[in-house]
Amino acid sequence: MGRARPEVHMTRLSVVSIGRRVAALTAALTAAALAALSLTPAPASGAPSPTQLNAADMTLLNGVRLAGLWEIPAGQMAADRGSLNRVRKIGAMIAEQHVRLDQLVVDAANKLGASIPSTPTAEQQGWLTEMQKASGARFDQIFVDRLRAAHGKIFPVIGAVRASTRDPVIRKLADDANIFVMNHMKMLESTGIVRFEKLAPAALPAAQDTSTLALAQANAGSGPPVDSTVLWLVLVVTLGLAGAVTMRVLTGRRTPR
Repeated sequence: MGRARPEVHMTRLSVVSIGRRVAALTAALTAAALAALSLTPAPASGAPSPTQLNAADMTLLNGVRLAGLWEIPAGQMAADRGSLNRVRKIGAMIAEQHVRLDQLVVDAANKLGASIPSTPTAEQQGWLTEMQKASGARFDQIFVDRLRAAHGKIFPVIGAVRASTRDPVIRKLADDANIFVMNHMKMLESTGIVRFEKLAPAALPAAQDTSTLALAQANAGSGPPVDSTVLWLVLVVTLGLAGAVTMRVLTGRRTPR
């Protein structure tokens, strides 16, 4: 008589325990795959606009526009009311050149479909009022101090945007604005009454953080989108592995009677 084939013997408790472990493993693998799928960017509704501007681009547009809105009337006041001949001459030149720069920023905004200010800020209007109430040497000093400080603030903004902008219109505007602002600072300094000790200290950028976390944050979103087909394939393979593990566990638990 031949040997009897061994029978599989598994207790009810063993089956339940194995089932729970396999279910937990399958759930964990599936959750991981689905999490990867959830990171896939949604398809764009259309090609990105080539004129989409970031905050830095808009800061330059608004800053150059606001500069013209108050420095044109300030220069005209200086041309009429300056006590020094040099202040009157510089006032007229700055007003004239800001008219040209203002047209450049308006043209750039129109090309990009961007909205820019149409009136000076409350602070800028206050500077104009301050000059209107002054006369003689006091007027000269206020005019030079206010315009030199204002040009010193917009100058580093122009450089920063020029170095990083991806838009050619903004890049050209930065080039033009840089020339005007540099010339205006030199003209104001040529009066000999700029109080450099009153100017705000230079704001240097923070030291570059080269830590792993900083690099990861800097590169976040900069890579190409993950192909959803690849991720679905990962999910299918994951589920297949879960099934294989289940069969292996069940087979491994077979014991002869």
